[in-house]
Amino acid sequence: MKSLLVVGSLHWDIVVNAPHIPGCDETVLGHSVNYVFGGKGGNQAVAADQNGAMTYFTGRIGKDQFGKQILERLRETSINLEGLQYGTGASGMSVAIIDNNGDYGAAVVSGENLLIDANAIIYPGDLGVLLLQNEIDEKVNIAAARRAKELNASVWLNAAPARLLSSDLLELVDVLIVNRVEAAIFEKQMLKTLTKRLTVIKTLGKSGVVVYKRGQEVYRKNAFSVEVQSTHGAGDMFTGALAASYLVNQSLERAIDYAQAAAALHVSCTPETRRNITPEQVRAFTRKTKI
Repeated sequence: MKSLLVVGSLHWDIVVNAPHIPGCDETVLGHSVNYVFGGKGGNQAVAADQNGAMTYFTGRIGKDQFGKQILERLRETSINLEGLQYGTGASGMSVAIIDNNGDYGAAVVSGENLLIDANAIIYPGDLGVLLLQNEIDEKVNIAAARRAKELNASVWLNAAPARLLSSDLLELVDVLIVNRVEAAIFEKQMLKTLTKRLTVIKTLGKSGVVVYKRGQEVYRKNAFSVEVQSTHGAGDMFTGALAASYLVNQSLERAIDYAQAAAALHVSCTPETRRNITPEQVRAFTRKTKI
């Protein structure tokens, strides 16, 4: 099995539970708060490691308490952290509010995530997939993608959070992973044209997943039906599990089945128990649960 390199963001997340997500000028009384490891890059690296990938990670933290807590969480995994970078400023952080339905909204302050040194990224010799997101400087993503191509690795981009992307980056991407919001942004960039040369995986939450190749819908996978505790982090679990399963099986369709099951288990677990999900549990869930 080849290795996965994740280059991306690290945050310390403040997660508040409240009856609903506040609107403009509204104050809502929350009923609990948790402080958790986050950042799309970090979350996807942890998810990939949790689901069996040989995972390398490059991100950047500051010399503050948040940075110490982020590093402590990373050291609890088997992720190779040789490429982790350290700055002198504030580490990235976010504030998320989860409502009674399990839906959420969040705001991110990037901090040191915007200062990743592309020249200091370490690439494993057996690199199979480079996984990127939109929470770091696009120039870093482009530099990493170019190097991955030189190493004959596949470049995957989870284009989250939503933003328009340069053609320089899109020309290097093999697999594009987007949700409804991000897909709407890419429609402005001629999504059907883009899919003529790359694979697009569109996640639709409880409505499942749609895969496009060569400008056409290839197949649709329904979601597993579960009781949702919270959707927070579901996309990162899906993406990390997808990469891990793909590197094991070398089949994108089988990897999507696995990733949907991993995401379903994730949203049905409490935040405290999600890190205990194992590949064996995911496979067992897939066998016994109908889509």
